[in-house]
Amino acid sequence: MKRIFSGIQPSGNLHLGNYLGAMKNWVALQHEYECIFCMVDMHAITVWQDPAELRATTRELAAGMIAAGIDPAKNVLFNQSQVAAHAELAWVFNCVARMGWLNRMTQFKEKAGKNRENVSVGLFAYPCLMAADILAYKATHVPVGEDQKQHLELTRDVAQKFNTDFGREVFPLPEPLIFGTATRVMSLRDGEKKMSKSDPSDYSRINMTDDADTIALKIRKAKTDPNPLPETTEGLVGRPEAANLLGIYAALLDKTLDQAIADVGGLPFADFKGKLADAAVAKLGPINAEMTRLRNDPAYVDGLLREGGAKAAALAKPVMDEVYEVVGFLRP
Repeated sequence: MKRIFSGIQPSGNLHLGNYLGAMKNWVALQHEYECIFCMVDMHAITVWQDPAELRATTRELAAGMIAAGIDPAKNVLFNQSQVAAHAELAWVFNCVARMGWLNRMTQFKEKAGKNRENVSVGLFAYPCLMAADILAYKATHVPVGEDQKQHLELTRDVAQKFNTDFGREVFPLPEPLIFGTATRVMSLRDGEKKMSKSDPSDYSRINMTDDADTIALKIRKAKTDPNPLPETTEGLVGRPEAANLLGIYAALLDKTLDQAIADVGGLPFADFKGKLADAAVAKLGPINAEMTRLRNDPAYVDGLLREGGAKAAALAKPVMDEVYEVVGFLRP
């Protein structure tokens, strides 16, 4: 059995990078794997969150995932805090993982910065929670970006050490699934910076809630260079904005980069941007409409997440029963 676990933080302002870098790939995976998709709200609170806003962004993320094509009837779709196994197993893994492993996590160093002594314990220990997210379901595969490979390696280390410590092959060593097409969508204002909701300029990103006119305007204003589009992939070297826009165009139309260049290579940016805007509106328009419908019916979304949480809890229960027995806990 091939089982996927993948999670995303409900941080609000879903944008094109979230769709092309994660959700679009997840939609494809649901036809090949047993998929568990999770809104990791427990990870979100490693830094302070406004409670009302966290609830709203969790619902928005669920709406975005469903609108993008993830079928909650076919997959397990839920928010992390609904399933106690995540927290229970994370504590066990806190007692298995070593401080030195966590100290080497580059994302913690980046997020903590110079304020290391004042960040939450949760921010330091969240790789153990991430391991619990995956292993509570004995997931065999995890879709990851290049910046998350280190965390999956730690998950494998935790699983291996648990199995070794207790002399039982309880957990699999999950394998990464890495996608090459447009997994890193860059800013429309700077082709060397990742598209991000935290960028102060709204023109740096295309939000999944943007209407057709806004999408077209943002693409028209996207930063370019003075030369026409190259006619070969080699011509993209040293041209980050051209590479970014062509990568987005290819991903929206399910083409390879070579196919995209064959289609639009040599065009001036003004003409290409019209084609790119049409492709973006065609892809995101229906998603926007469905997101709006779902956001206007929070009770329906909450019901879907409760159903998904019950499915997830049922999958995690035999795993946690096994963990309790192996570790030596008395099961309540």
